[in-house]
Amino acid sequence: MIILDYQDRRPIYEQITEKFRMLIYQGALPAGSRIPSVRQLAMELSINPNTIQRAYMALEQEGLIYPVKGKGNFVAETRQIQEKSKEDFRREFQDLIKRGIHTGMTEEELILLVQKSYEEELG
Repeated sequence: MIILDYQDRRPIYEQITEKFRMLIYQGALPAGSRIPSVRQLAMELSINPNTIQRAYMALEQEGLIYPVKGKGNFVAETRQIQEKSKEDFRREFQDLIKRGIHTGMTEEELILLVQKSYEEELG
């Protein structure tokens, strides 16, 4: 489920957060599903439970998971996750547009790039 890259310069908790985020966004962890306990995942990955707890806190702050006292952590509702995913995408896309503008791309070039990428993705 979660594979860590010890060559990655990012902290381990960020890697764990990113892996869960992707699993949730892709639907591999559906809404309402229970995620591994802090202790269980810490044992599986052979890392400190505090690292897992920090990743889970980040996911909870993002609204991707929620705790149930005495039961564990669960994936939030799909609608909320989809909205969060779309908002994250909008921010990233805006940053890319700004970057394109700063590198000298015109509006027409940016629009053509989006259209071409969209068509290639649909096959």
